[in-house]
Amino acid sequence: MNLIDAYRYLAALEQHRHFGRAAAACHITQPALSNALRSLETHLGVAIVRRSRQYEGLTAEGEQVLATAHRVLREQEALQQALAGTVEQPQGRLLVAAVPTAVPVAARFVARLVALHPGLQPQLRALASPDIDAGLDSLAIDLGLGYLDRLPSTGRARPDTWPQYAEHHYLLAHQAGQPGGLGAPLAWAEAAAAPLALLTPEMHHRALVDEAFRRVGVAVQPRLECSSVTALLAAVQTGTLQAVLPGAVVATVAGQAGWLARPLQAPVVHTPMGFMAAAGARRSRALDAALRLAEAPAWQAELARHSGALGGGLGLGSGVNEAPGRS
Repeated sequence: MNLIDAYRYLAALEQHRHFGRAAAACHITQPALSNALRSLETHLGVAIVRRSRQYEGLTAEGEQVLATAHRVLREQEALQQALAGTVEQPQGRLLVAAVPTAVPVAARFVARLVALHPGLQPQLRALASPDIDAGLDSLAIDLGLGYLDRLPSTGRARPDTWPQYAEHHYLLAHQAGQPGGLGAPLAWAEAAAAPLALLTPEMHHRALVDEAFRRVGVAVQPRLECSSVTALLAAVQTGTLQAVLPGAVVATVAGQAGWLARPLQAPVVHTPMGFMAAAGARRSRALDAALRLAEAPAWQAELARHSGALGGGLGLGSGVNEAPGRS
């Protein structure tokens, strides 16, 4: 039995929560993955996986094995990177996770990282805030991008943080055949009258939006709730719905014909966003390279153009003042 491979298969199984998908991610057959995990159970003398006809999670002992697996795999990756690359030209994998509303920023970031360091192989995942927390704690994730205002002060280890931008919020609408750009600012109380599509209640961005409406004494009943930012954009593109979204998402469409983004104010809501890494953990050369980029002036300038308070950097106009499709 190859212990490192078995640990890798176990980590993949917990990530994908399905034997077939985990095997495909590891480029092996499902029987090979199952046999390797059974051999690991025999080697350790405990049941690791709760099995029936489908994957049902890990046993308590399996959770302990998984925690060790993440630590071992992280150390192995750091060692391989130290042996294979240099500080100036690192090589190897880097797992980056971002909350859905920050994925456009994270995608730009990893693209810039690969351009600087072609030997790196980053993987970007969209995860909810609690999943990023858990991934950092278990060392399954190298770098997270999310909300800094929700980090715990007690109860769990606080990650190291690198603040990146203060997110702003917009009412986004679409009307085919009309010019796009930035419209006049709009009060949250006025936005409540629009036919709204919002993210689902369990998402942190939705909590921020609900709190802003509560502050102006408005109870909003959205016409549509989605757990996917892409689905929200598709719904808005029909012209029948509007969405409250952060600048990082709005920047992906603003400036294109038909898309109108109106900054929300009264109150102005700024949300601190930043990178996070497990405190005290050994950093790979890939992670060190990513953190250098996160603080680089060129990246900070690009970040300012594509998140937070949007403006001239995107070539957005400001002559359109009314949102289409108001009700």
